[in-house]
Amino acid sequence: MKTIQFMDTTLRDGEQTEGVSFTAEEKLAIVEYLLEKVNVDAIEVTSAKISDSELVSVSKIMEWAKENNRLDKIEVLGFVDGTASAQWIHDAGCRVINLLTKGSLRHLKGQLRKSSEEHAADIQKVFEFAKENGMTVNAYLEDWSNGMKDSKEHVLFMVKKLQEFGVNRVMLADTLGVLDYERTYAYVTELVKKFPTITFDFHGHNDYELATANSMAAVKAGVTRLHTTVNGLGERAGNTKLASAVAALNDLSDFKTHVNEKELINVSNLVESISGLRLAATTPVVGKNVYTQGCGVHADGDRKDNLYHNPLTPERFGSERRYSLGKTSGMASVEQNLEQLGVTLDKDQKKKVLERIKELAHKKQNMSKEDLHYIITDVIETPESRKIELVDYDFRLTHSGSPEARVKLRIHAGEEEATATGSGQYDAFMNALRKIFGPKKLPELVDYSLIIPPGGKTSALVETVIKWQKGDKVFRTRGLDSDQLLAAIKATIKMLNMGSYWE
Repeated sequence: MKTIQFMDTTLRDGEQTEGVSFTAEEKLAIVEYLLEKVNVDAIEVTSAKISDSELVSVSKIMEWAKENNRLDKIEVLGFVDGTASAQWIHDAGCRVINLLTKGSLRHLKGQLRKSSEEHAADIQKVFEFAKENGMTVNAYLEDWSNGMKDSKEHVLFMVKKLQEFGVNRVMLADTLGVLDYERTYAYVTELVKKFPTITFDFHGHNDYELATANSMAAVKAGVTRLHTTVNGLGERAGNTKLASAVAALNDLSDFKTHVNEKELINVSNLVESISGLRLAATTPVVGKNVYTQGCGVHADGDRKDNLYHNPLTPERFGSERRYSLGKTSGMASVEQNLEQLGVTLDKDQKKKVLERIKELAHKKQNMSKEDLHYIITDVIETPESRKIELVDYDFRLTHSGSPEARVKLRIHAGEEEATATGSGQYDAFMNALRKIFGPKKLPELVDYSLIIPPGGKTSALVETVIKWQKGDKVFRTRGLDSDQLLAAIKATIKMLNMGSYWE
């Protein structure tokens, strides 16, 4: 099986996403994760001459790369500007230039006001500098897709010249995301046949949601390396998604990759956190909901013979299958979740739980496997159903002092009360709980989000979702209220009542 390489450009092309900017430390963290854990073949970390601070950032990356024998895997975009970009890249310690050349006559004449021959002469100077300084040159053909459609002779001329100059790889860029599967295959096939000794890459954009399909077509036609970004970051509709392209190649082609699939969700979460851009829950491979079955019929089919599974099994990517609970759920959905929780109920108890789930669903409350644990204690007469209750509370917030919370809980038959301060009202509430339960006993809060319906006013319901971790147990609880603080408190009380799950 032929191996297809991956060059990830999250830190260069992905940083062109509106509102996304990575610090030097963030870039290095992403570089290390992509190369050491995900095992991509190369990373494009920036464009030359952006700023002095960017030069420092790239220099730090190159120091790490040198110490870890990764120098040949770090690449920087350079421009046809004499030797200015090449010198900048050299000064940063990088040894691979991804030279941006014009792949369409329209871009060449409209932007540079030069002929194909003049452009080639300018490019040659960069190659001469690189050769003198022991550097490798790959070359982008910017707007190559439109070039093949409107000015093929220019494209062929450019590829021939790049070959003469000693290019390492020619990078075919669908810069404006205008290709479909058929034209991608036809255009790449033509170049591969005309230039069989050249190694080609494909750089896709996702304007028509076709970047993954076009990447598959390019591979089938003969490219040996794909360009991607984590979570599809990039300007406009973004670039080819790393996770989607890897999964599609592994499952739907005769090719393989070096990429470690089990780290795709982790690196997605890392970049999501650093970039601040939340990923759609339905994003293929790495989305929060993609391994969740919502239909009771599907849950029933899975219980009987995995009838609704496809090759994208959650275990491949370090996740697990989930069965959501809502108005379309059936008894099989409940039973699948109970099995995953390790909870055993009789037939009547399961029926009560399902009725409660449907009742809550009609009130628009979202539910998960972790919510099921609380629903069970809410509707079935067990000691845990009244294990911990919030009896009373009050908060004090002043201009000059720290926020203060007084909390009274009923735990089994007794009551416990504590008062504490904190950096905020919720922090004060949590500090009071730590006084009651002890700081080492409670799970750690690892994520916190608020959801307000679009167009909601100040009195709108707020859903607070809190992610907790205790050892190897990671779970979420939700609270719903028109007051944000009370919604968070309700979610926290749910966590306390799940003690048998995380203790």
